[in-house]
Amino acid sequence: MEKKKLRNSLEILEKLVSFKTVSKDSNLELIEFVEEYFKSYGLESYRVYDKTGKKAAIYTHIGPKNKGGIILSGHSDVVPVEGQEWDTNPFKLTEKGDKFYGRGACDMKGFIACALSAVPEMVEADLLKPIQIAISYDEEVGCLGAPHMIKDMQQNIPPADLVIVGEPTMMKVVNSHKGISLLETEIRGFEVHSSLVNKGVSAVMTAAKLINWLEVEMRKNSDNSKKNSNALAAPFNPPYTTLHVGKISGGTASNITAKNCTFSTDIRVVPGESLQEWIRKYKDEVERVEKIIKSINQDSFINVNIKSATPGCRPESEGMAEQLARSITGDNTVNVVSYGTEGGQFQEAGYSAIICGPGNIEQAHQPNEFISLSQIKKGEAFIKEILSRQSN
Repeated sequence: MEKKKLRNSLEILEKLVSFKTVSKDSNLELIEFVEEYFKSYGLESYRVYDKTGKKAAIYTHIGPKNKGGIILSGHSDVVPVEGQEWDTNPFKLTEKGDKFYGRGACDMKGFIACALSAVPEMVEADLLKPIQIAISYDEEVGCLGAPHMIKDMQQNIPPADLVIVGEPTMMKVVNSHKGISLLETEIRGFEVHSSLVNKGVSAVMTAAKLINWLEVEMRKNSDNSKKNSNALAAPFNPPYTTLHVGKISGGTASNITAKNCTFSTDIRVVPGESLQEWIRKYKDEVERVEKIIKSINQDSFINVNIKSATPGCRPESEGMAEQLARSITGDNTVNVVSYGTEGGQFQEAGYSAIICGPGNIEQAHQPNEFISLSQIKKGEAFIKEILSRQSN
């Protein structure tokens, strides 16, 4: 690999977009590319595989082997393109005017490209404090890969002080987002003809009771938010914890009590409330309802499968990451998001964390996803200033 071919952010972005790293597929081709890129500049890197061995995170340490580092963090996976109408090949970076189209160009290979393009300068600089680059997997399906990567980083390289999670924020500083859990509830009922409904257990109607409980609790949250001010929740829209059912399936026929029903739920918790506490409250209600159906048929049951539980990112009192990001961008506005990132996972591991990166989140996951040249330039300038500060 010749270094001169990959010193430009857009050239690197073109390469990154070409890797079809949809979460359901392997990302190892991209990881191998990044590994070889690091190696070409004399950098040692570390892979952290998932349990299948088909996906991996990668990270590297640049500069002196001491504390005080800054982590530039991004995720390698992207969402699917199936069912979307694209005007261009989603896995070929396409330039139109000052916009560059491709799956992941905005979310969030644009930030990764900016970080990688700065590697030559990082290596050549006389860094007084280190810079670490970390690229995870499976962020789009519940932030599943970052915890393993973070644990491995803490074991193998000097601990950094702070993390910049480069999700697309238009280079605005985002210091808070909701915690998110994805749940799947499976209900096994007991089939009888509906004329004998008193002897059966309808999985569908049981599901309806649980779904109604979720709706009632969310309505309570909404009402409470109007009565009681919560400074941490106030910037969010909506400014309260939500409990939403997005998918349900079950039943055999209209005149048979349903034997099976499954539905999916997401819980989005505002800062100041506990994601685990909400999961516990839901499981308590599930246990109450399960006792009722088992009193009719002992073989009936309800299982709750926690698919993911991603902690929220909370505002930090005089947080190092936020102070740094604001001093570079000049952004002193209050910005929060309701989607999840890996920021909360870094915070739980003891890092100061902030979300700040190039691109508009409105483009993420959309057909004809793009990032503008101006945002790429702002991302480059942001990282160049980090490099300068770590050198002084």
